[in-house]
Formats: sequence, C-alpha cells, structure tokens
Amino acid sequence: MKPSLHDKLIQLSDRLEELNQLLSAEDSTRDMDNYRKLTREHAEIDAVVSLFHQYQQVERDIATAKDMLSDPEMKAFAELELDENQTKLNTLALDLQKLLLPKDANDDRNIFLEIRAGTGGDESALFAGDLFRMYSRYAERQGWKVEVVSHSEGEVGGFKEIIAQVIGSGAYSKLKFESGGHRVQRVPDTETQGRIHTSACTVAVLPEADEVSDVVLNPAELRIDTYRASGAGGQHINKTDSAVRITHLPTGIVVECQDDRSQHRNKAQALSVLAARIKDQQLRAQHDKEAATRKSLIGSGDRSERIRTYNFPQGRITDHRINLTLYKIDAIMDGDLEELTQALSSQYQADQLAALGEQAA
Repeated sequence: MKPSLHDKLIQLSDRLEELNQLLSAEDSTRDMDNYRKLTREHAEIDAVVSLFHQYQQVERDIATAKDMLSDPEMKAFAELELDENQTKLNTLALDLQKLLLPKDANDDRNIFLEIRAGTGGDESALFAGDLFRMYSRYAERQGWKVEVVSHSEGEVGGFKEIIAQVIGSGAYSKLKFESGGHRVQRVPDTETQGRIHTSACTVAVLPEADEVSDVVLNPAELRIDTYRASGAGGQHINKTDSAVRITHLPTGIVVECQDDRSQHRNKAQALSVLAARIKDQQLRAQHDKEAATRKSLIGSGDRSERIRTYNFPQGRITDHRINLTLYKIDAIMDGDLEELTQALSSQYQADQLAALGEQAA
C-alpha cells in the first residue's frame, strides 16, 4: 500500500474515534443539524475504517507467519499462510482504494431523463418509446418512481420527445452513463420487403438540481410564456392557458411543460427541468476541461456520441465504449439493465484507479 494511502486511512481511523466520542456525548443532540451532519460523516467512514482494520489484522498475520518460517516444523504451514494472506491483503488494498475514490456528489440525486427521436423518422419515434419503456421497467425493478414531465407523440406511436423525472435513491449513479446516441437496427413493422433499417435516438440523463444551492435562476433572465395546451385533455385544455414555456435568455435553453392542467404546477416542473439542464451544461463544461488532461474510458457523454447499438435480428446489444456485447436483447429491452450498468460503472472505477495511480507515480 502506498504511504499516502496508508496515512489517509490512519487519519480516518482517528477521525472515527473522535466522532464516536462526539456522538456519545450527553449534549450531542442539542444541535440536531450538527448531529445529523456528524452521523452522516460517521456512516461514510465507518465502512472504510472497518475494512482498514481487517487489512491491519492481515498484515499482523503475515508478520506472524514470517516469524514461523525459521521453524522447520512450521515452515510448510507458514508458507501456505503467507500465500493466502498476501492474496487477501492485495484484495483488501484494492477494495480500500475503491472506497477512497472521489464520490460523485450527484450520485444519490433524482434525475430528469430526456429521450429524443433522431434519424429514422417514424421508426426512430417508435424506438424512443421502446427506450422509455426499457428505462421505466428498470426503474420499476429498482423501486423508483417515474413521472412524465412532457412528451410529444410520434405519428405512428412512440415519442418524438419525452422528458420524465425518475425519483429514487441512486438514480443518477445507476443511469448516468446512458447519455449519448442509441442506435437501433431492425425490420420496422411498416417494412413490407423485410429490409433492416437503422434509426437513432439521443438520451440525456440530468441530475436534478438543488433549487437553493446548485443553480440560481434570475427572474430577469427568464421569459415565461403561457399558451393553450394541445392534444388530449377534453374541453378544459382548449379554454385555459395552462401550458408554460420558459426561455433562459443567457443560454437560450427553452423548456415547455403542458402535461398538467395547473399552470402553476407546469411552471414549477418547467423550472425544475430548466435548472437541471443548466446544471448539466455546467457539468459538461467542467468535464470537457478535465477531458483535456485525460480521456475517460467511458466516453465523453456527448449527446452526439454513439454509445450503443441494439441489433434485433441478431438479438444483441453492443456498448461501444467498453466493447461489451450481450445476446439478451429481449431481457434488456424489458428493463434488465443491471449487467450493463454494472459493467460501465466498473470500467469507470478502473479508469479512476488508473488515474489515481498516475498521480501517485
């Protein structure tokens, strides 16, 4: 283990002892905000320190085994103990490095999921509908809630565009690598000669912004227009200017929301989406700056970047960023994304560890 990493773990061990004393003090709950802050910190480092104590115990076991090497009767046993404990030590060291990797502050946030039809006309809109169903089923498996913010239906089904809020712990951490271009190869239902068509959609996964601290929306920089919603909705929809369009003048970002009958709720939802898009723009600018120094193995996350191909005739899905091909397209389209999300997360983690090694070198 690198000395810098070892020193960091010693500091965390000392801090955990300090937190134990602070939390067990008689007046610890006098300031509940501070108490909650200390409790969160304790929960964050307790698992790390516990693993570090296991690491230290294995180090002691290795030292004991080395002392036994000089005893002819114990030598064979000691060599076996050394091999087993060295393997265990290496595994623990890697696990500790993973736990100490910088945390993404957005990982626990809810998200806005935006899916837009691209090249391919009606087939692209149908595929956008399939992607929305895929993510909705995945969210259902995770116990998350999906609320449609706005949508524009395709001529023969699916969506030209759909924006939904996904509410659930860890939503961003699980789906943040889904942003990019998704390509589909299949025979459309409207194709009479059985020819395979290629269409595409873009997906954007935006962490929900904290209204207070993340993005400050200056009312003077917003143009808010109201208009009558279009589409299904009965007589009410034709009589009330309930739909809301908000334009953020500095960036030119435009958000529309008309899915609710209440103008107030449409405005609140549109402001949430706007804040998330501005936050996403800021994050991408920051990531672009970081990418200038080192290339991410997962990809740039650029909306135009083709990240995945769904080939229905061959029953396969290929993620081009990590060269992963899975022959389980039906299960994946039904929301079984765990193998994909885990593989992307593991590759990103490996990239972080490699960068950590370069910094320490």
